[in-house]
Amino acid sequence: MKTKLYSLILACATLPLFSQVGINTATPSATLDVNGTLKVRDTPAATALPGYQVLAINQGSTQVYTVDPALLIAASGTNSTVYAAKKTSGISLLSVGVFGSFKPVNFVATDRSIGSAALFDDSTSAYTIPSDGVYAVSYSFRFGTGLQASLLSSGTGIGITRTRGAGAGVTTLIDSRTFSGVNLVVASLTIADTSISTLYSFQAGDRVAFGFLDPGINLALLSSSAASFSIYKVSN
Repeated sequence: MKTKLYSLILACATLPLFSQVGINTATPSATLDVNGTLKVRDTPAATALPGYQVLAINQGSTQVYTVDPALLIAASGTNSTVYAAKKTSGISLLSVGVFGSFKPVNFVATDRSIGSAALFDDSTSAYTIPSDGVYAVSYSFRFGTGLQASLLSSGTGIGITRTRGAGAGVTTLIDSRTFSGVNLVVASLTIADTSISTLYSFQAGDRVAFGFLDPGINLALLSSSAASFSIYKVSN
């Protein structure tokens, strides 16, 4: 009797360690092949995507694979934070939100070339940050008919402000550039332009305005000038 028992144990020990197991199927095609639904009663929540993988099912084979979350983001092809606008005429400076010598350019929703109108407030000419993160921001301004050369050395330029907090909030000048010019044959006039292009960290609800550092420029020169900006989120 003992000899038969030992023989049975020895026979079981020789079975392959990596056999396939089927649930509700007699012909499993994977290490574990479940022909039915799956219920998991406890799924702890991950606090961040780095270090985790997403499970996805191949619709052809029904096999489960791990997927890098970055692939899903790239596949969506949608960035709802993108916004760009351009003015080629009718530029003026707003009196709202004045911060020192800074005044916002009168961008409005009809000036946008891409993006959701819900991201921009016409009354303050400000883009509202939809979610925390790092944003790529570009802003340029060009005088089309010239600028008095004497103003090039007086601090005239463009700036970007961030207003944080409910209501009026607290406004901060986060970047600025002064104008550089190239002299024309016409005395005392220059073609002047400048631009800002860099990355900034914002919080949801921040209002970003694009304006002018105005120490006393002739506002009549603004009407035939051109200004544009773009902004979009690039990272959390």
